[in-house]
Amino acid sequence: MVATSGYNVRANGIRHHLIRFHGDGPELLVIPGITSPAISWGFVAERLCERFDVHVLDVRGRGLSEAGDLDYSLVSMATDAVELVQAIGLSKPIILGHSMGARTAIRAAHMSPNTFSSLILVDPPVSGPGRREYPSAWLWYEDSIRMAVKGCSAEDMKAYCPTWTPTQLAQRAEWLHTCQLDAIKAAYDGFHSDDIHQYLPDLKLAVRLVVAGDAPVIQDQDIEEIKSLNPAIDVKIVDDAGHMIPWDNLEGFLRAVMEFDVAN
Repeated sequence: MVATSGYNVRANGIRHHLIRFHGDGPELLVIPGITSPAISWGFVAERLCERFDVHVLDVRGRGLSEAGDLDYSLVSMATDAVELVQAIGLSKPIILGHSMGARTAIRAAHMSPNTFSSLILVDPPVSGPGRREYPSAWLWYEDSIRMAVKGCSAEDMKAYCPTWTPTQLAQRAEWLHTCQLDAIKAAYDGFHSDDIHQYLPDLKLAVRLVVAGDAPVIQDQDIEEIKSLNPAIDVKIVDDAGHMIPWDNLEGFLRAVMEFDVAN
């Protein structure tokens, strides 16, 4: 059985909750996506800890971390990541970010380039000023969160996540209400107002970009642009997977992450 422990730590002026999946390998800080509390990554983290010592973050305004009248900007989330490393006592961890979390990782690494050893960027939205919109509509988030706040079942949630297993649907129905709506709206708006591409050329640490092969978030031309901005970025495409890669193809996702040479 995987040894896990939840804990709270104060950093960047607020309380953060994380779940640790104890492993003997390099330290790995996981920053989930826009509506994914840390607990939703449990089935992934319990496999990742076969190679890494894993800490999964409840991003501010989600899960058991502090919420309320806070700054939910990309800069604030990136500052959280940087200051958490010192608060937890990590030593140049790998940072794995999914979707919004990947954008946070990019900003954090640019902000403090010596804090992390390497980045694993999982299907980050490439939307931004003057770029095509993020493919998921805002109402998908708003309607499902409002439904969860009122109370909903796994069957209710199936309308929003039709490919998920009953266990995954039940967990999302249980936890989605912890995603504060204005925090999610700020992050969603940031997908269109924040330009993450400007930071890519300055990233000097090892970076792997993990792309969902069956999702429209990152397309071939986006990969070409990213490589043109930073040719050292290593790209791995996971076939048979939508944007929520581990939910669709866990083994493919694990190969993409576990086989990354983090010492590169």
